[in-house]
Amino acid sequence: MLLPAKAEVARQLRRYRSWERLMLASPADRAVRATFEDSGYTLCVLMGKRCAREAADAAERYLRTSLISYVQEQNERPRASGRRDGAAGGGPAFPAVRKSPSGAVCPPGRAQEPGFRARRR
Repeated sequence: MLLPAKAEVARQLRRYRSWERLMLASPADRAVRATFEDSGYTLCVLMGKRCAREAADAAERYLRTSLISYVQEQNERPRASGRRDGAAGGGPAFPAVRKSPSGAVCPPGRAQEPGFRARRR
């Protein structure tokens, strides 16, 4: 497993937290929101997570633990089955409808279709 340098993780986590504070202070500012989302995406890629909050939590855990204990912790965590039909676990592995932070609805598989636009509920 490849892991990022702790100095880089700390730098990106500080960047994410500072833009988070700015975004909460002025939520209507589109430039601040875009930079915040960009910093969240960078942290997601760095930590191998799909959600910025999960990535920030993983970064904090990574920085506070030793390398060996972090890897052991990651290997002990249960993983989602990855099947979308839910046959492996009795229920769906992923929700039928996902919402973005802005409230837009994106049904699975539709986001990749050309011309698809998310609708609000």
